[in-house]
Amino acid sequence: MDTMTNALTGIPTWLFIIGLTIFTALMFGKKWGFPLFTFIGLIIVENQDLWSNMMNTFTLVLMASLISVIIGVPLGIWMAKNDAVNKIVQPILDFMQTMPAFVYLIPAVAFFGIGVVPGVFASVIFALPPTVRMANLGIRQVPTDLVEAADSFGSTGTQKLFKIELPLAKKTIFSGINQTLMLALSMVVVASMIGAPGLGRGVLAAVQDADIGKGFVNGIALVILAIIIDRLTQKMNETPNQKTDQQPEHSKCHWKTWTAIVVALAMIGSGVANAITAAKSQEETVKIATTPWDSEKASSTVLAQALRQHGYEVEMTSLDNSIMWQSIANGQADVSVSAWLPTTHKAQYNKYKSQIDMMGPNLKGATNGLTVPTYMTDVNSIEDLQDQAGKKITGIEPGAGISKMAKNTIKDYGLDQKGGKLSESSTGAMTVALGKAIKEKKPIIVTGWQPHWMFQKYNLKYLKDPKKTMGSSENIYTMSRKGMKEDKPDAYKAVDKFHWSKDDMSSVMLDMSNGKSAKQAANKWIKEHQSQVDAWFK
Repeated sequence: MDTMTNALTGIPTWLFIIGLTIFTALMFGKKWGFPLFTFIGLIIVENQDLWSNMMNTFTLVLMASLISVIIGVPLGIWMAKNDAVNKIVQPILDFMQTMPAFVYLIPAVAFFGIGVVPGVFASVIFALPPTVRMANLGIRQVPTDLVEAADSFGSTGTQKLFKIELPLAKKTIFSGINQTLMLALSMVVVASMIGAPGLGRGVLAAVQDADIGKGFVNGIALVILAIIIDRLTQKMNETPNQKTDQQPEHSKCHWKTWTAIVVALAMIGSGVANAITAAKSQEETVKIATTPWDSEKASSTVLAQALRQHGYEVEMTSLDNSIMWQSIANGQADVSVSAWLPTTHKAQYNKYKSQIDMMGPNLKGATNGLTVPTYMTDVNSIEDLQDQAGKKITGIEPGAGISKMAKNTIKDYGLDQKGGKLSESSTGAMTVALGKAIKEKKPIIVTGWQPHWMFQKYNLKYLKDPKKTMGSSENIYTMSRKGMKEDKPDAYKAVDKFHWSKDDMSSVMLDMSNGKSAKQAANKWIKEHQSQVDAWFK
């Protein structure tokens, strides 16, 4: 799948756009509406710097759909031919279609780790049923008199299937394939939660950061891709008498055929050549695993940009906290600078400590705590909490260590008996809720940590924690997979030397909160601290 992605991204963007526009023009004849949409839509995707993400998404959808068709069509035919098989498979398909899609991520990660492969696995399970059902329906809808006529002429089962049943069921089967493509496309956001690259990762990041603009742009790119795929598959499913244009004579089709061949060869040739080059450079890529928290996004992006500045290829993946640790332990990611110890990530450390290489701290003095605006003068300690903020603590992602500590805090201080609860959401949603409450001078309790830009932007205070259930002062450590020191020694040394202060991290996060992208904020900090960054690589 990496080879396919490299081949697609290896095709020059301008050649891909022009080539696909030519193909659609040849398919749709004098109807220029869709070819024009294809051209403009792809130009918009490229303009928003989402081309690589779209190619990753297309690879995931294409592979998931191809596997679904290979499995689904024969299985549907078997169901149509055998009522016993039909009775067994139908409940399984019901199960596959009604089970929440997120559940499929659990076995996908367990079997395949992180990345595009588990994303394809989960997508196949979710997208397979329509192809199976429609193949079954198509074969069963073949007129009985035609089948009996074939039997009377002595046709074999194979001849009946390929000469009569499949041609007559083609339209129905293609409708199922079309639905499978759309369902696979709908899984890209869910698959991004386990590291699948593509447009889904941008949508997920937008949700986590409560970034409307980023979500809209990535969503529009997904819509463009979906419409192109849908219209092309529908066109392939048309029968000759449905086409409004008169079919040209065979001799007049030659120029269309040769045009399609030339364009296809140009695209394939450039894609394969660049894929080979990309595969060689992939071996030198440093893979960084991080979490969606602003603090870890800041540190990981600074490290990534510093590595790029000094000649390294870098691939950074945002994952749920537990999956991030697992990706380092099983060697799918090289390094992470997001291990909060000794308290926040204690459970993950105890589980994976024998499978990772724990380096030194890259930042000292990090803290966690239940946080409130300073204007809430009626509460200074967790013990003071009664019915403030509607007895609700606004939290972040469920998999975060601070979320687990907040749940223990609610229990240990007896807040659950008073009706207290943790409302888990995302880091972005939490900060949006905090900003809105402060603007309206309303009480709010959030799970906070330092360094974080919210302590610079707002007047906040930690609630005293006599029982230390939210932990004490912590360090953020760098960890790598086993073997990185041997196979990527220079990168390992640079990562091991990476360190900065709470003020450094806070300044990058504050720039991010004020509208800069993570890369822009990181590049600004690197420029202002160039000598410190250069020292990491000496």
